[in-house]
Amino acid sequence: MHNSTNKLKIKPLLLFCRVKYFIHLLPFILLQSCDLFEAHPFDGKVTGETDINNKNIKLIEAGCADKTTIRFAMTGDTQSWYSETEDFVKTINARHDIDFVIHGGDVTDFGLTNEFVWQRDILNKLKIPYVVLIGNHDCLGTGKHVYKKIFGEANFSFIAGNVNFICLNTNALEYDYSHPVPDFAFIENKRISSTPNHEKTVVAMHVPPYSVEFNNNVAIGFQERIKLFPDLQFCLHAHVHNFFERDIFNDDVIYYSPASIEKRNYLLFTITPESYTYEIIYF
Repeated sequence: MHNSTNKLKIKPLLLFCRVKYFIHLLPFILLQSCDLFEAHPFDGKVTGETDINNKNIKLIEAGCADKTTIRFAMTGDTQSWYSETEDFVKTINARHDIDFVIHGGDVTDFGLTNEFVWQRDILNKLKIPYVVLIGNHDCLGTGKHVYKKIFGEANFSFIAGNVNFICLNTNALEYDYSHPVPDFAFIENKRISSTPNHEKTVVAMHVPPYSVEFNNNVAIGFQERIKLFPDLQFCLHAHVHNFFERDIFNDDVIYYSPASIEKRNYLLFTITPESYTYEIIYF
C-alpha cells in the first residue's frame, strides 16, 4: 500500500539535504567565480581621464569669453543606452554651431564603476566641451565617489559669455538628508560672487523640485534663493525621462527637461542679449 504520509515527510528532508549541500559548496563556488570578474563592480577604481568637468569648464569659459550669444545642447539620463549616446555624440559632432553640452545626470543606471567609465569614454568623443551633473542613479553604491573622481564636485558653476551656469546636486533622498542637498551655502556663495559682467543666470540640476528625491521641505526656499541671481533665465533638469516645460512655482521661471537619450532627441538652447530660444532636436 502506498504511504502518502511518509512521502510528505521525505520531501522536506530531501529539500533540507539539497540546501545543506549547496551551502556547503557555496564558498568553493564563490572562489571559482572570482576568476570571472576583473574587479568588483563597486570597487571605485577608475582608469583613464578624471576631473573632466573642471578641465572642460576652462575650455567653455575660454571659448565663450567674448560671446554675447551662446548655444548649448542639453541631454540627460543616458544610463544604459550606450548606442543612443554614441549617436548623440555623432550628431553633435556633425554640427559646428554649438558651444558646449550639459548632461543633466544619470550617466549610469546602477552607479557601477564601469558604467561611469563606458559613458565617459563615449562622451569624450565629443569635439566640444561638456559637463555632467550628478543624478540619483549615479549616487547608488559607490557612485558618489566615482562621480567625484571622474567628473568632479557635485556642485559647480561656470561662466559662458555673460551667463552664469549654477549646477547643483538635488538628489536629497540618495544622501539620506544627512548632507545639505540642495546646498544653500554653495548657492549663496555663488550669488554673492556674481559680478555685473555676469548679467544672466541659468540653474541646472538633476531632480526638479516636488519630485520624490528632492528635499521638498525646502522647495519654496530653494526657489526664492535661486531667483536672487541676476536675471535668472530658466532652470534645467533631467530625471523625468520625457520632455518637460513647466512653470513649477507659477512665478514665470520655466523648468525645462530633455527626454532620456533613449528617445533620441535633445534640447538646443540659444541665449542672446535680448532673450533665449530652444528647440527639440531629433536624431
